[in-house]
Amino acid sequence: MSFSALGLAEGLLRAVAGEGYPQPTPIQAQAIPVVLSGRDLLAAAPTGTGKTAAFVLPVLQRLSAPPVPHGGSRPVRALVLVPTRELAAQIAESVRVYGRHTPVRSAAVFGGVSLHPQIDALRRGVDLLIATPGRLLDHLEQRTVNLSALQVLVLDEADRMLDMGFIHSLRRILGALPKARQNLLFSATFSDEIRRLAAGFLRDPATVEVAPRNATVELIAQRVHPVDKSRKPALLSYLIGAGNWQQVLVFCRTKHGANRLAQQLERDGIVAAAIHGNKSQGARTRALADFKASRVRVLVATDIAARGLDIDQLPHVVNFELPNVPEDYVHRIGRTGRAGARGEAVSLVSADERDQLRDIQRLIKRQIPSVTIEGFAPGSPAPASEPRPAQHRPSQPPHARVQPQTQRNRHARPGRSQHSAAPRQGQSRKVRS
Repeated sequence: MSFSALGLAEGLLRAVAGEGYPQPTPIQAQAIPVVLSGRDLLAAAPTGTGKTAAFVLPVLQRLSAPPVPHGGSRPVRALVLVPTRELAAQIAESVRVYGRHTPVRSAAVFGGVSLHPQIDALRRGVDLLIATPGRLLDHLEQRTVNLSALQVLVLDEADRMLDMGFIHSLRRILGALPKARQNLLFSATFSDEIRRLAAGFLRDPATVEVAPRNATVELIAQRVHPVDKSRKPALLSYLIGAGNWQQVLVFCRTKHGANRLAQQLERDGIVAAAIHGNKSQGARTRALADFKASRVRVLVATDIAARGLDIDQLPHVVNFELPNVPEDYVHRIGRTGRAGARGEAVSLVSADERDQLRDIQRLIKRQIPSVTIEGFAPGSPAPASEPRPAQHRPSQPPHARVQPQTQRNRHARPGRSQHSAAPRQGQSRKVRS
């Protein structure tokens, strides 16, 4: 199937062709005709499958028609709600790219930066607004945004919004919108919570699910390295140097842990940066831009980066610490293996994380191969000088042995789970994501 067969306008087809996409992904092929028809939609697909274009393209087409006069102003006609600032900036860039041959005006509003440039953009008139819930509520409270003529509402990464505690903000926003509108809900999973949320505001929605619930991308090679907790930093530095990894996204559980690990990698001669909620928006944007441009070799992140980040051809994702929520493992490793590219997901697992590993394997319905790196076996004494070849590529790969299935099961019993636009910086009375 081609994009032209989906009923998209010529300007959108030119933009898609200009980006080098020959045919739609499954989620795009199924969702675009539904959105163009005006029907509500409940859609689920794994990360990296083109969900953003699945709603951006048809919404742009719907907004290409001249707006109905509304008191002489140009009110918001489509609203995209997202959980994080990074995702808002990324979607705004996608709208700019795909909408360059359309008359649609767009803007993104999110916390961590000044309200005033956002207010100026809204006053000039915006057709399509991308927003995080907290900052949108700021604008609603200050009456700087007009949603009375809204035609389309999109909730993207809705499951993540629920995980982050946005349900009360979402209810307040929904209460401020006109009743007659099209609603689109996109989620990585169809959890019971998502179905309850959808039942509250979707009207007879079409349902699209392009992959089994919580399936991991087949192109991602997954493995576990058992290691004592205290030696995880040394093992990570060793793997990066021994494998000559040039672009690595590493996940930690806490902001403090992410900062500490980035500093440790720097001491080992590896250029690294941390990204998490305590960083200013400018620092987060710069770190991500430097990582995409290969000026930073390792980006250490908390789960704020697990959703929405689109990094072309990212080869390596490392779980320095396993997530407490099994589903977050799927979202984390989904940063690699995108758009048909192969990727590798490595988890450094200490003895206190066996329960999390069991839950992850139960969720994804597969055993993750366990590989012990020589010199880093759990319980082995640490050498006086840890082997950390961070600066060069060794002539031989690191020695490793795969544990037999019976031995591996003692450690993991079968069981339970583009470019960001750089925002202007400044001060605001309220700072919310």
